[in-house]
Formats: sequence, C-alpha cells, structure tokens
Amino acid sequence: MIRQIVLLLMTFACGTAVAIAGDQPQWGQKHSRNMISDEKGVGDDFSGEVNPKGVKWTARLGSITYATPVVAEGKVLVGTNNRYPRDDRHQGDRGVLMCFNETDGKLLWQLTVPKLKSVRYGDWHYCGISSSPVVEDSKVYVTSNRCEVLCLDINGLADGNARPYTDEGRHMAAPGREAFKALKTDADIIWRFDMKVAPIGAVPHNATNCSILLDGDLLYVSTANGVDWTHRKVANPKAPSIIVLNKKTGKLVAVDDANIGPDIFHGQWSSASLGKVGDKKQIFFGGGDGLCYGFEALDPKLATGGNTLKKIWKFTCDTTARKVEGGASSYPKAPDSPTVIVSMPVFYKNRVYVAAGGDPWHGKRLGGLYCIDPTKTGDITKSGRIWSYMGLGQSISTVSIKDGLVYITSYGGRIHCLNADTGKLQWSHDTGGEIYGSTMLVDGKVYFGTGARRRGELWIFAAGKTKKLIRRIQLDAVVHSTPIVANGTLYVATGETLYAVEGKGK
Repeated sequence: MIRQIVLLLMTFACGTAVAIAGDQPQWGQKHSRNMISDEKGVGDDFSGEVNPKGVKWTARLGSITYATPVVAEGKVLVGTNNRYPRDDRHQGDRGVLMCFNETDGKLLWQLTVPKLKSVRYGDWHYCGISSSPVVEDSKVYVTSNRCEVLCLDINGLADGNARPYTDEGRHMAAPGREAFKALKTDADIIWRFDMKVAPIGAVPHNATNCSILLDGDLLYVSTANGVDWTHRKVANPKAPSIIVLNKKTGKLVAVDDANIGPDIFHGQWSSASLGKVGDKKQIFFGGGDGLCYGFEALDPKLATGGNTLKKIWKFTCDTTARKVEGGASSYPKAPDSPTVIVSMPVFYKNRVYVAAGGDPWHGKRLGGLYCIDPTKTGDITKSGRIWSYMGLGQSISTVSIKDGLVYITSYGGRIHCLNADTGKLQWSHDTGGEIYGSTMLVDGKVYFGTGARRRGELWIFAAGKTKKLIRRIQLDAVVHSTPIVANGTLYVATGETLYAVEGKGK
C-alpha cells in the first residue's frame, strides 16, 4: 500500500501520468476475469536458460505447475506438486502451495496436502495444487487437491497459529498416519470446508482446480463434481456445481439450482466470474454439461445459510454436440461428441466471452469461442448468441480483451486475435506447442506460454490488428499456467521454475 501511495504522490507532484504498479492478488482482473493488466515497462527480453539473464530471481517449483501465481502483500504464491521436496518430512506425491518473498524469492512457508486416495481418479498423479489462490486482507483462499476450500494466513505459522483451526499437523498427514509437528515454515489454516462431505457430497474427477471468485464477504467456488473412475456415470449427480461460502467463517451460504450434475460429461474445471448487467450483478459459470450459465449474484454481505444461487439463463455453446444420457465421458472423438467448458467466462462491455470445445483428454478436436448477451433470460442459445468463432479448435484458455480485440489460445498451439464486436479473425499464429494457460495482455503486448517435448517457451506478440512477433524465449520446462505482472515484475511459472523478470529500466 505504501508503494502505491508514494507513486500516486509522485504523479501529482510531476503533473504527469505515471503508471501505478500494484499487486496481482488473483487470476485475471477482479470480478470480470479479463486477462489484462494496466502496468507499463514490463520486461520482454530475458533468458530462460540455466543461468538466466535479465531475471530478478528464480525459484524451484515441482515437476508440473498448473496454477498461475498471484502476488499480494510482499508475497508470491503458486500451487505445484512435491516432485522436489522442500521439506524432507514430506516425501512422494503431494499437493503443495508455496509462498515466496516477493523481493528475493526466498521460500517463506508452504501448504503440503496428502493425495486424495479415497476417490479413484479424483486427484490425478502429480497434478499437485492446481488452484490459483485469491488474497485479501492477509487471507489466502484456495481449493486444495483434496476437494476442500481453505482459508490461510498469508504469513504462515511464523507469527503464531490463527484460530479457529489449529490442527495443521493432522491436515499434513495422510489418513491413518501420525500427525506432523507444525513448524513456522508450514501454512497456517484459519478455516477449512470439505466439499466431499454432506451437505455438498462432491466427487472430484482428476483435479480440484477452481480459482475462487471473491465478492464482498462471499466466495464462489466450483465443487469439481464429476464422473466416477469408470467414466460411465456421474458419481453424485445430486451434488451442486457451485457453492457460496462466507469468507470469514467458511460456512455454507448457498448452492446453485441449475441441476448440472446429471449431465456432466467428464469433470468441472471452470471458475466463476461476475459482471453488472443493467443494475444487477450476475455470476457466470461454465458447466460440466457444456453450457454457460448466468446466476443472480447474492448480496455481498450475506452471511446466513440456506440460500439458493438462482439461474437466470443458460446457453448451449455447441448445438451440434451429441448429448449423452446420464452424463459420462466415454465418447468417441467424433465431430458430434459432447462439448465441455474449462475456461472462465469473461465479462466485457455487457457481453460474456467463453471458449468451449472437445475435451482435450477424451473428445473431439473441434471447439469455438462464443459471445453471449447476458441481458436475456431462460434458454438463450438462440436469442443470446451475438457471434461464434468456430475456427478455434480445442481450448481450455480464458480470453484477454482490450481496445475492441479478443486474444485467445487453443490447446493445439495457436493464438487467435478476433474483433470483439463481430468475431471476425484478424490474425492467428501456430506455435507448434500445446497451450494450457491463457494470454496476458499488458503494456501493448500479448504474453503466453507453450509446451512441447518437455520444453517450454514464452511467446510475446504485439497487441493490435496486425500480427507482429516480438520475442520467443526458450524456458527450462513446459508452461501450463498464465504469465502475470505485479509491481513492475513479470512472473512466468514453468512446470519446474518460477521466473521473476524485472521490468525495463529496473
């Protein structure tokens, strides 16, 4: 906060417009989830080799890092796995959330979570903690690999154990194993909500990786409910897909009424976003049934339970997709196979933009980007479709939108630039590597990472209607997350390394 105040005073004193750097406490812009940043002077020329040049610091992660880093209150947090244990007490596959010092990359503390072995295929090997946390007022909110929502103290146990939760040692131990002694380098859990037990009863499939949406005192969380290990039926079709928790207590406030469960094809890995449509706020969510939904947002100060997250509209992204009775994802890679949504819907100028397509692990190679009118109600598959771009292919990425242009990547390795009003393609480029993460639009440039043959690259294009490649940087490992910028520093997480790249002129 002091840094922002000083820069603001400098702006007034000099009489010039100075770009005020700031934290990046969540994945994407607040509420809308748009993948853009207003920072200037972002680094775009560095080396990702063993002895990197132009890099402020690097930190060892695991072997696979799906989570995008966040930066807040002098800390950098990122989820990964336990391939290279930082704590000798914890060996083997685990989910890990690491907290680094923003200045020098020193590891301050970590959350270590045992694998979820009670649900077959519920916590896939080496996925680790794939949720990008959200930070507010020294509290870290994150979903763990055990399908639970955790509220953590951003300072870890170094400043004592915050209440009401005090059983961190038991939480670090696998069921049936002796509890660990909690150390100052361990995470401090303030409260915990287990989505696997009643009244939720979610059964996750492959991973729980929701990036929690924070609005006032409320947390909007995807339950990750999905099919069972046979892929032939939904394990618990009655479980809700979105729940709302009180951020202060972790108590359940509401569940959705969309009844998505029976029609889930595989899993649910999308996250919610928020936008003000007219004079009312809406929650947007990509369901595991291939439909995008709009819900009535709750009063941000609502603290009591027993509420319902009411559906306003639903939009079938792919009308040519075959519906599978009772859900389940044992379907062929045919052109009429079901469509899933992994990306987050983005709200921009009274429109919702969301990518949907074939399941990258099971389904067809087809997919599209959809522009939806959220002012409609009911089934708006026809009435709410402003445009659709069907040249996208499979995509699990979230869009970046600015100055009338939309940027999005496809799982097959191509970046696309489209007109935000019409969906017309401006340009595209084949990178030759798979893309899991999303684009980040900052300082007139579009950043995103790729991966192929165990090697990763950071691609940087100029933003605009004309294609211009600025730089292509070789990295040490595949990139599964999204680059972010905070306080003048660019952060890029590969599977194994977190790079902190100093801004220009620093």
